[in-house]
Amino acid sequence: MNCHKTYIFSDYISAVYELSLTSCLEIKTHRIMIRKETKASILVVEDEESLREALKLNLELEGYEVTTVDNGPDVLKVVKNEYFDLIILDIMLPDMDGITVCETIRMQHNDVPIMFLSARNSSADKVEGLKKGGDDYLTKPFNLEELLLRVQKLIVKNKKIHDPHAVPDVYQFSGGKIDFAAHECTDHTGAKQELSKKEAALLKLLIEHEGQVVSREHILQIVWGYNVYPTTRTIDNFILNFRKYFEADSRNPKHFHSVRGIGYKFTA
Repeated sequence: MNCHKTYIFSDYISAVYELSLTSCLEIKTHRIMIRKETKASILVVEDEESLREALKLNLELEGYEVTTVDNGPDVLKVVKNEYFDLIILDIMLPDMDGITVCETIRMQHNDVPIMFLSARNSSADKVEGLKKGGDDYLTKPFNLEELLLRVQKLIVKNKKIHDPHAVPDVYQFSGGKIDFAAHECTDHTGAKQELSKKEAALLKLLIEHEGQVVSREHILQIVWGYNVYPTTRTIDNFILNFRKYFEADSRNPKHFHSVRGIGYKFTA
């Protein structure tokens, strides 16, 4: 027995699925597996409700976690407090246009991939969008399969850029030694200190990205494991503890650095 589903959303996108009952079950299982493996989160910014909901549905069917907003100012509020692997951004938005939104996000040192999705289809519009900080530009009307492929490639590319260096279970540097498996460390005086689960996770993340600034948003997504974050002071307190453990002079740190307005950096 065949199951036949037809989805038509606004004038922009349409998709027809003709699958056997067995295939439907297989695809459902596959999508659940993708969601568990990737957990990639996407922010969709679109003021037309029908298109916004259609994008949300189709992206969720591909296994992504999707948040939607319909205006520029709300984008900036959400991005400030949540982590996303990709933003799909309309240009003609109420209150603040997408180009200004993109520029503002980049001024905040946030390098989240941004794909413009706009009815503005001239070469000049595309060039402006890319110059202002966009990573991709897709015009309306668009092919759904093409959009999904672009989304996948942007997320994979960003993941490769931020892939961490491998860190051994026992890591030693001039400030001390860390045993990640045992959740303990030897501080700069030679004394043993116990590490909480989150302390160990944050240390490992910073060491994996040695010499690079790791954003507050990325830290909270990886270490805390959810999108809505505690205050900045939460990470600051962890960094202060690390300085007590590993810095001979905590007021002039050599290893654990706070980069104002951006994030945190470890140097061996």
